[in-house]
Amino acid sequence: MLDFKHILAWQRAHALAIAVHKVTGPFTRLGHATLRSQLKRSAESIAANIVEGCGAATKNEFARFLDIAIKSATETEYHLISARDFALLDLDQWHRLTAETVEIRKMLYAYRRKLLA
Repeated sequence: MLDFKHILAWQRAHALAIAVHKVTGPFTRLGHATLRSQLKRSAESIAANIVEGCGAATKNEFARFLDIAIKSATETEYHLISARDFALLDLDQWHRLTAETVEIRKMLYAYRRKLLA
């Protein structure tokens, strides 16, 4: 059993989820509550799946949770694109959050590959 708080990818995913919460506040007032909910959930899911995987009994099971976290990062990237295209995020916010999402996904790929090696 691993302590998820020591995993850099979790630390960054958690910070991303907090940042997403902060920037999506106005979405509801603008009529985009569903997108707000989906974006928040997918961002939270990245960190949550890392946490859940830390309780896995085997490396293969942990790798499966990392795979789910990777998929959540991809979903988050899509929702960020939607938020940008609906003009809910300015380009600086979108670029910063998307770059961090992509970097976290790369970290998770590398961690998963190392875990299964």
